[in-house]
Parts: sequence; structure tokens; C-alpha cells
Amino acid sequence: MAVMATAFARMIGAVLLLAFASITAPVLAADRLSARVELYGPLGIHVLTVRTTLDQTEERYSATVDYATIGLAGILFEQKTHAVATGRVARATAYPDTFRNDTVRNGVARRSQVDYRPDGTVNGSSAPPTKTVVPPESMRGTVDNVSAYLRLERQLAETGKCAMTVPVFDGRHRYDLVFADAGKQQLSPEGGQKFSGPAIACRMTRHNRFVEAAEEDEGASQGMFWYATFVPGEVPLPVRMRLQTQLGSVDGYLAEVQGPGVNRRLLD
Repeated sequence: MAVMATAFARMIGAVLLLAFASITAPVLAADRLSARVELYGPLGIHVLTVRTTLDQTEERYSATVDYATIGLAGILFEQKTHAVATGRVARATAYPDTFRNDTVRNGVARRSQVDYRPDGTVNGSSAPPTKTVVPPESMRGTVDNVSAYLRLERQLAETGKCAMTVPVFDGRHRYDLVFADAGKQQLSPEGGQKFSGPAIACRMTRHNRFVEAAEEDEGASQGMFWYATFVPGEVPLPVRMRLQTQLGSVDGYLAEVQGPGVNRRLLD
């Protein structure tokens, strides 16, 4: 049982980045977008339910992400996370102001908080603290992992291209997310999800810079995301996600999304 629990812990750690990558894209100014994403591990094991809410005006955003392990994964490795990112939006990018993350893993609480200043300096901390120290110069110009995907989605809306590198510091880990174009694809219903239609595929690779050795599995090292437009002229949303872990493939599906101009239930 201990070996299986450790295996599940590594797999859950690998899909955590996907949880943050869920729905952070804006729809219309001064409106709210909410979504649910379901993630499945090898053999179709249901591992995570992710709920995301985004409030945005023409100049600012606030994104809230909540997720928890469920089913067998929740029994072997219990984790609940509540994260909030706030910041400013521009035409094809986003600039975070604050990031807060509260996580409980198997009864152990962990809290991270980061403030991102307009001049590029960053002030962040985590409790309990990490042994690996991130130099201030390496934090400069970074964003949180929620805002990283918001940047990607706004760029997609503007150019239709995925290619970009985003430096991330979330209060504990410092890493780069490198996105690359993987072409346009026609999706068909899959895994119980009813979505079909054109999508832009983006390949993601994570490069660790300063990460605690014991926490290196907390974040997917690579993955693929498929973005589709639900409201003409608006930012595309990630409808599917896939990454490879030490235990095999992990798949994520947009289950439902609600907001101005869109009310879709794609997966029960």
C-alpha cells in the first residue's frame, strides 16, 4: 500500500500544473467565467476535479482555482488546493500583482504568497520554507503559474501562435514554461467528452531552475493542450490536456464552462 500511495503521489504531483492550466481565459469585460475540468490517470482512474473562476474588467483580472483529489487517488493521496491570482491585462499578455496558494497534502498545510511589482521585482515566501533558495535576480520578471497560462491564451487570441517562454515563480518553485506550436487539429468526441471541432495544439515543456529536490515531481515536465474558441472573437479555452508521467498518460477534459455567450456541458 505504501508503494502504491507513493506512486499516486508522484502522479498527482505531475498533474498539478495541469490543474493550474485549466480555464484562465477571459470572455467579456466585467463578467465572470467559471469552468470545471476533470483529470484521469492510467486505466481511466479519476484523479482530480478542478474548478476555476475568472473575474475580469478591461484592465484587471482575478482568477481562482480550486481542486482536490478524488476517488482512489483521494484515498491514497489526499490534496486540496485553493489558489488566487490577481493582476492587470494588456492586449496580448497579462501582468500579475499577487498570487496566493493554500494547500493541504495528507493533513500537512502549505502556504505560498508572492507580490509582483511593476518594476519587475518580486517578493515571495512559503511556509514551511524551502531549503532551496531562489536568488532575487532569478525571481525578477517572473509570473505565477495561473497568469502564465493567461498570457498564453491572450497571445493565442492575438496571433494564433503558442510559441513563448514564461518564467514562473510561485513562492516555492522557480521554473520556465516553454510553449511551442503543434499545429491546428480537428478534435472528435473522446473520453466521454462531447466536444468536436477545430483546435490549436500547444506543446508545453517545463525547465526547472530552482526547485526543491523532493518536490521536482510537483509539476508536469511536458504536456499538450488543445485550445478552441467558443465565442467568436474571444480568447480560446483549453478543451483538452495530455501529459506523460512516470506512470503513463494523464488526460484532462473541459467538463463544463459558463459565462457571457457560452453555457456548455461537455462531460457529465
